[in-house]
Amino acid sequence: MNGETARTLLIVEDDPALQKQIKWSMDRFECATAGDRESALVQQRRHQPPVVTMDLGLPPDADSVTEGFALLEQILSADPDAKVIVLTGQNDQANALRAVALGAYDFIAKPFEPEVLALTVERAFRLYELQKENRRLRELHKPEALSGLITRDPQMMRICRTIEKVAGSTATVMLLGESGTGKEVLARGLHEASPRKAGKFVAINCAAIPENLLESELFGYEKGAFTGAAKTTPGRIESAHKGTLMLDEIGDLPLPLQAKLLRFLQERSIERIGGRQEIPVDVRIVCATHQDLAAQIKDGRFREDLYYRLAEIVIEIPPLRERVGDAALLAHAFVRRFAQEQRRGSIGLADDAVRAIERHAWPGNVRELASCVKRAVIMADGKQITSEDLGLNEAAESEGDGVLFDLRAARDAAERRTVIAALGRANDNIVKAAELLGVSRPTLYDLMHRLGLK
Repeated sequence: MNGETARTLLIVEDDPALQKQIKWSMDRFECATAGDRESALVQQRRHQPPVVTMDLGLPPDADSVTEGFALLEQILSADPDAKVIVLTGQNDQANALRAVALGAYDFIAKPFEPEVLALTVERAFRLYELQKENRRLRELHKPEALSGLITRDPQMMRICRTIEKVAGSTATVMLLGESGTGKEVLARGLHEASPRKAGKFVAINCAAIPENLLESELFGYEKGAFTGAAKTTPGRIESAHKGTLMLDEIGDLPLPLQAKLLRFLQERSIERIGGRQEIPVDVRIVCATHQDLAAQIKDGRFREDLYYRLAEIVIEIPPLRERVGDAALLAHAFVRRFAQEQRRGSIGLADDAVRAIERHAWPGNVRELASCVKRAVIMADGKQITSEDLGLNEAAESEGDGVLFDLRAARDAAERRTVIAALGRANDNIVKAAELLGVSRPTLYDLMHRLGLK
């Protein structure tokens, strides 16, 4: 919205002479005029005015306030932030108060002083601008939904963008990746970025609950449904109403429960164990697994129709060993977190520890790295964590046999990997990263700009 549009005033008045008078006294603003409800709505859609002055008595029945109140509600419905100033007769205070109760900014009795109306309009514009600036500042300082994810790896950055894109949709999302890669962090980020963020995020691990208890955990049960059912208890699906349900390790869900889950996804209603009542549930499903579901479908251990219901959006999360620079970057972050938790004060990673972290394969991924760093923070004697404290050696991993024959692409790929790795080792400190790379700080900034690294 440009400056001129931001100062547009809509004048709704069916008396041509009074309309002209108001417009003349408001010459400091860009004025749009309307004489009835229909034309006022057209002008609002066209100009989106922050401030509106309006008479309650409008055609076709100017002696009634019906049209005026209908217009007031429609204006505020289309733009709740609009400031509507109602012009009323001297003996019409009841309707004026009713208008304010419906959301009008203020009211002024006719006949009015042009200076008083101009001052009221100016204050309305000022309030509108302050509220708009407050919203902008809140958005500026609002934490991102995926702020819990630490990465510089291009694959992970693309995954973050994908999460942001699908968050606003109703699609069911399946997260595939090895154990410890951060599937729940991404699921929570998806929830926080979605319109359901005011609702609950409920997670259940299908592999951690015995099969005979899993059904009651998911669907709940009625009082007396089985021995020990002393009271009616809602299940996890019902608890996540208006929110997000994460089904972790969905590949371990028993076949009978797969059929019941499929029915829920089709009908969007559940029956508690021992109950006969259909309970509608509005919930978004996010599922995760480290297993090969295609192989399970072939072996008859996972329903194909359920898979296609759950896999509307499939996101594959790379293991930590494939994320360039992330191991060192995460290790620095974990050291800060655990040093604060364990009250170790200032403690850091020695160079040999960083090298060992970068070269380790991390089969347990981020979860293994976090445990390893936490143990080292507790056990380290000095202010530097060494590779010995981590329990890692510096044996280099195999580089692989792949060869890229496009020299320009190979050079760009090598530069990108090296810069990301340096930034990870330096914990995003540009000066230290430039020293590691043997280049100046401006050169590193130019490299980062050229490689699309922020």
